[in-house]
Amino acid sequence: MLARQRQALILDRVRQTGAVRVADLARDLGVSDMTVRRDLEVLQEHGLLEKVHGGATSLPGLASYEPGFVAKSTLQQAEKAAIAAAAAERVEPGMAIGISAGTTTHALASRVAEIAGVTVVTNSIRVAEVLHRSGRRDQTVILTGGSRTPSEALVGSFAVSQLRTVHLDQVFIGVHGMDAKAGFTCPNLLEAETDRALIEAGRRLVVLADHTKWGVVGIASIGDLDQADVLISDQALGADARALLLDTVGELVLVAPEASLPPSLVSVPPATDRAAAPPRAH
Repeated sequence: MLARQRQALILDRVRQTGAVRVADLARDLGVSDMTVRRDLEVLQEHGLLEKVHGGATSLPGLASYEPGFVAKSTLQQAEKAAIAAAAAERVEPGMAIGISAGTTTHALASRVAEIAGVTVVTNSIRVAEVLHRSGRRDQTVILTGGSRTPSEALVGSFAVSQLRTVHLDQVFIGVHGMDAKAGFTCPNLLEAETDRALIEAGRRLVVLADHTKWGVVGIASIGDLDQADVLISDQALGADARALLLDTVGELVLVAPEASLPPSLVSVPPATDRAAAPPRAH
């Protein structure tokens, strides 16, 4: 296989999954680790990927940059687990809820699988798989149709039309980024449209976003910050972001990733009461 063919295959793999390992590429391509590293150096020199220890990743910072589910699932695992646990406390038996695609919402699904009588509407293949594997007969799981994205979401007009026919108690959304001006964003135009339809189907919106999402702006907006009834993040969220969110979202919840520490809640009253009452911290 020519070097250019090899490099094209490597670049395609990176774009599909978000990250690759040298050892895996060497095995799959039938070449040495050194050959793969040279290929990665060439691709990095052309600005097509970013080399990291043991492999390479897609270039971050682009509005349309969308790492695959597997790549994202390795990031901020402790924070995502703590956020998921706090979100699950808001789900009561018998509720009808919506869960979007994402690695944090995937962690939430494992918690929801333990709650009796819940109906879950989701456009996430991964979320549906978790709930199906739980084997609970008292739960109903509705998976929308649609086109598949790198984040394992089903999106597009078919998914949107289905979501517009349901009415949910709460919707739990994972986001690619959140920003003071852009709001909650996504790197995929069709997924953003589908997420907006899911949000509209719920009476309450709970956004799950670890601290690394602050300041990240995807190509499409999902919603404004003040649309979130609850935003659950972690304690590494910066002071400026905390201050802005306290004045914007209905309630800000910051959790501690360490299992030994209890969640730290920082909240504000509902929008109608904000002028009359100062922010509360617990």
